[in-house]
Amino acid sequence: MMFSAYTKEFRYNWHLAAPVIMGMLGHTFVGLVDNLMVGQLGAAELAAVSLGNSFFFVAMSLGIGFSTAITPLVAEADSKLNFIRGKSALKHGVVLCTVIAIVLFVIMLLAKPLMYVMDQPEEVVVLALPYLDMIAVSLIPLIIFQALKQFSDGMSLTRFPMYATIIANVINVFFNYVLIFGLWGFPKMGVVGAGVGTLISRFVMVVLMWYFLVQLKKTKSYLKDLKFFVLEHSMIKKIISLGLPSALQMFFEIGVFTAAIWLSGTLGKNAQAANQIALNLSSMTYMIAVGLSVTATIRVGNQKGLKRPDELRRIAKSIFFMGFVFATIFAIIFLTFHQVLPTFYLDLNDIKHFSDNQNVVQIASTLLIIAALFQISDSTQVVFLGALRGLQDVKIPTFITFIAYWVIGFPVSYYLGDASRYGSTGIWIGLLAGLTASSVFLYIRFDYLSKKLILKQEQS
Repeated sequence: MMFSAYTKEFRYNWHLAAPVIMGMLGHTFVGLVDNLMVGQLGAAELAAVSLGNSFFFVAMSLGIGFSTAITPLVAEADSKLNFIRGKSALKHGVVLCTVIAIVLFVIMLLAKPLMYVMDQPEEVVVLALPYLDMIAVSLIPLIIFQALKQFSDGMSLTRFPMYATIIANVINVFFNYVLIFGLWGFPKMGVVGAGVGTLISRFVMVVLMWYFLVQLKKTKSYLKDLKFFVLEHSMIKKIISLGLPSALQMFFEIGVFTAAIWLSGTLGKNAQAANQIALNLSSMTYMIAVGLSVTATIRVGNQKGLKRPDELRRIAKSIFFMGFVFATIFAIIFLTFHQVLPTFYLDLNDIKHFSDNQNVVQIASTLLIIAALFQISDSTQVVFLGALRGLQDVKIPTFITFIAYWVIGFPVSYYLGDASRYGSTGIWIGLLAGLTASSVFLYIRFDYLSKKLILKQEQS
């Protein structure tokens, strides 16, 4: 097949992916701004945000992962013009996501004492605990927003979650700025101020997303007379059957990066701060791949509903090639500027913390070299994970991600990350190994299933 068969899809792929990417980048950009602001307070404060977020990310991965079940169900229903099924997927998705969010919030609060037994720097733990209280509450509106977002994505209306996210992020940056540093009459709250700003913005996101969906001609009828307390067992079962494996997939991936944060904490606050810098920068590029993954879920889900396996396979590969181009560009940027990028996070003119800050920059610059190496692997695995989700194939990919991250990646991180071996560099070599294994296995899985669908159609 000529390469033009794939490139001609780039424009429409980007049409769907760009709003998702902008929305996801908005989330990450706020994280970047938070880190830049908090980093001015010192390495301990930056490490505290990293530690607090590590607990949050684990809970968030389960909630957001579960919500992804909504998109393929809605996309398939939309392609078949099945209004009743699409509305049912929305209603049950919102209810289940709300329940899960509340449960995860309670678990986060109960898990706080774990910080004291994880061999983390004491000054970092003290700073992290009140910050965690704030972002734990913010988990509830975030996951409800995510349910509405997944519905909107399934309807191919990817722009409106972006609008909600951008507006909320502007609010987040404002409150973070004035509350962290105590400006314009606001109290100086330091690290906690970043948590309060995040909490406010996530409530705004839910309100805005609901408003957009109610106003849109294509979706407003879906939000009328939802009857949240009248539920159908079959749809609950369907969403759980798709959502639980998807949640576990995200949990396994986010979990291994969270483990990297905790392992870095055992090496000291500087290593943990450096890990946060490299992780934050890597997250920015990862969001491009996530946007393409959502596009893969939507378009593969549509083609599945239309029973066009040849087109399904071709479109999925076109999205993969787009991801490959972006990943290559980011790899080059990381390799070229690996010594410069970490300097934006810390005040190198701060004499009191000069030695610590220099050490953080040195460690982070090395980690960015490894991050450059896993750009293509990371993009590949998340795109094909999205394509498999569009096929509603979630159980085997869940097993694949577990093997890749926890049987291959984590043991390498744990062994090589010891202070007597490679330290922070060893931890990230493990991440590279896990992502590479995941990308290879998920590609093989998609290749097998798409060929099977084509063969089945040819034989029928």
